[in-house]
Amino acid sequence: MTIDITHREMTSDITPEFARRAQREDVWSLSWLPEQRLTRAQAHAGMELDEILSDPEIVFDDAAHSEAAERAARLGIPVEHAVVMLAQRMAERMHHDDLIPYGTDAELPESIMRGWYVGTLPPGALSHATSGARSQHLWA
Repeated sequence: MTIDITHREMTSDITPEFARRAQREDVWSLSWLPEQRLTRAQAHAGMELDEILSDPEIVFDDAAHSEAAERAARLGIPVEHAVVMLAQRMAERMHHDDLIPYGTDAELPESIMRGWYVGTLPPGALSHATSGARSQHLWA
């Protein structure tokens, strides 16, 4: 994991996500979790979590799953929520121009989100909601 940290920003050489510090405050936010006000340590944990979840080699790595769960706990969110938020950000980037105006609450097409739990969708909107690409039991 390589996270570059300055006094105002944290960036990764693995993912396009970032963390930024608010002007004249010691409050940070993550690009993929913008509504949460975070400490510097929490923002760093969020960047590490993003890098862990971005690595396809760890799908069956229990140690990496434990690390991801620990980083998510520092943020006060379940790992499944992080997976969904990061997948939504990826979908926004992939389909930005023709599907999802940036910064809106536009609903993602079902084919993109199939298999992801999104709490704001109406019941039955997706045929089988799960916690994502990785088996839910691995995150226990």
